[in-house]
Amino acid sequence: MKEKAESSPAWGGSEETTAAPLPRIRCADRQQMDPQPRRLDELIDGDHPARVVWKFVEGVDLSALYERIRAVEGHAGRSAIDARILLALWLYATLDGVGSARRLARLCQEHNAYRWLCGGVTVNYHTVSDFRVQHGAWLEEQLTVQVATLLAEGLVELKRTAQDGVRVRASAGASSFRRRRTLEKCLPEVEAHLAVLRREREENPAVVQKRRQAAQERAARERQARIEAALTQLADVEAKKKADAKENARSSTTDPEARVMKMADGGFRPAYNGQFCTDTASQIIVGVEISHAGNDQGQLVPMLDQVADHYGQYPDEALVDGGFVNQSDIDTLATPARDVTLYAPVPKPKAKERDPYQPLPTDSPAVAQWRQRMGGAAAKAIYPIRAATAECVNAIARNRGLQQFRVRGLKKVKAVLLWFALAHNLMRGAALRRQVAASPA
Repeated sequence: MKEKAESSPAWGGSEETTAAPLPRIRCADRQQMDPQPRRLDELIDGDHPARVVWKFVEGVDLSALYERIRAVEGHAGRSAIDARILLALWLYATLDGVGSARRLARLCQEHNAYRWLCGGVTVNYHTVSDFRVQHGAWLEEQLTVQVATLLAEGLVELKRTAQDGVRVRASAGASSFRRRRTLEKCLPEVEAHLAVLRREREENPAVVQKRRQAAQERAARERQARIEAALTQLADVEAKKKADAKENARSSTTDPEARVMKMADGGFRPAYNGQFCTDTASQIIVGVEISHAGNDQGQLVPMLDQVADHYGQYPDEALVDGGFVNQSDIDTLATPARDVTLYAPVPKPKAKERDPYQPLPTDSPAVAQWRQRMGGAAAKAIYPIRAATAECVNAIARNRGLQQFRVRGLKKVKAVLLWFALAHNLMRGAALRRQVAASPA
């Protein structure tokens, strides 16, 4: 920096008036040498969250991902980016609220924390974008390993869980939804356009022209595939509508698996319904699922079955809101195979004089017990825990950028939710370990 006094006009008065002192300022000098040449390891502090992420990644078994790398010793080809780097980048980006692969690639050049994680390795957005959604099954395995480790350390009890749905805007516009007659009209038009492009490519030998035509042909094939997928998904949408409303059923040509849902603000938008199951004692996410159902009916039992399949046990108690409740699930959870005590609000009766906590003549034994249980003092003390766990976890995910998916399709969307769960558990697990270390023996 250079210091100098800037000239300025007199503040007023006659020419004979003494001028005010000139301000002394420091100006930029971009021709000087950087006074702080540093190693990459000096870019961030010792307690930076990026180091927490990297420490976690160092303990992850990546052998399954390394086996898929085609660049091997003794053969031609460019070396692959270490999966450990890509895993760390997406975990830290999720914590940082970064959901765009292009933005992540830019940050790897401009931001010290991302540069530190890369360790001098250059990444591009295609690679990071593909890595995010290509390994959904592996990510789910890592979530299981992560929670099982916390169980073994005694940081997770899995005695009581809370589940809540979070509806997230899909990467599709409302105008992309089309009725069957429109889709059936568009499909032959796209097929005809694709045939024309193929014929033009064969007739024109120019290399540059061929590249352009190949790109156009690829775009046409992708549009054809999306229209065909939209027609397939439309059959599912039609099956859920009444007979007189089937002709109004619509499906998206941008993201055929998305559905129009009522959102938290009361509006209707293309979205997916994500499900997080959380251990209430630790706020660790133990289960993740995704659906395109517009409500939470029928989501509870499959989630608890997933938890039991992954960890070998059902929770003793499950807390959900009224959107999950149906008599079939209550009966299923009460069976000896599951034996889960459900805490969920009892619907208000139409007759105001009727006590909602008294069993009805048509209630099964499990439903009758549930009604009576929710009217007791114990349930009134236990049920508020749901909001402090399930809704808290959803709010944290929202604050980290879970506002709209940038990927399309149930498989890729679930992969994104798994990234959020892994990142959340990583930081929550670190906090739990610090609490244990700080507590008196």
